[in-house]
Formats: sequence, C-alpha cells, structure tokens
Amino acid sequence: MRIGLASDHRGYALKEYLKERLQEKDYELIDFGTYGEDSVDYPDYAFLLGEAIQTNDIDFGVAICGSGIGMSIACNKVKGVRCAKVSTKEEAKITRIDNNSNVIALSENTDKEEALSMILEFFNTPFSEEEKHHRRVEKIMKYEESF
Repeated sequence: MRIGLASDHRGYALKEYLKERLQEKDYELIDFGTYGEDSVDYPDYAFLLGEAIQTNDIDFGVAICGSGIGMSIACNKVKGVRCAKVSTKEEAKITRIDNNSNVIALSENTDKEEALSMILEFFNTPFSEEEKHHRRVEKIMKYEESF
C-alpha cells in the first residue's frame, strides 16, 4: 500500500512523527512536503497529494494542517479526491465505509498516538458492500465529471 503524506508548517511535526511510525509498519510512503517549519501555503501541498491520488500514484493520503480543515477543502478541489477531516477513530472508519474516502485530514493538535490509530483504522477499513453507499459515491463522481 502506497501512502502519501502532506502538511503545511503547522502540521509538519505530526507528519514527521506519523511518517516514522508508518515506515516502521512497512508502508510505502511518499512525502509531498512541507519539509520544515517555515511558513508555507497549505493548498500547494494539498494539491500535490490530491494529484497523486488522481493519478493512482498513491492509494491513500494523509493531510495535516492547523485545523485539518484547510487541507481538506483544498484536497477536495482535486477531481477524484474524497477527503474527510476526522477527529476520532470512529469517524475515520465511517468515512471509509460510507464515503470510500481516499484522503484523511487531521489537525496538528491531534494526539500523536490517536492520529496513528485513526490513520490505521482508515487504511484497514474497506468500503461498504451496500448498494446505497456505492450509489451515493457514484452520484458524487458523476457530478464531478460534469465540470
């Protein structure tokens, strides 16, 4: 499984922690930046991550900024990305089951171990087999194609 990581300067420390922990678990990682704590614009990194989802260079993405909201909004501007800003392990699970999300967005203030737990839950939860969830995601994708 190939995982992409992206953050702005505020999410950098959590991204680096998660990168180290995910490498220990043998995930193949691509770090889309940022690479330090100097102020940057989060959309630049969100778009790189989203484009990697779009081109199938990665299977899942993890985006981190101050609140997680900005990265989520920017990621969702990339066609084919379904990014969910989550705050709990249950939300990480539900967004995979119901929405087939392919990117998870986190706040820099998320507890490091809780963040890892949420991410692993996200990676290991399959999309629902229920027709209603497939139908709903298909509607989103069809709408996206109209632009």
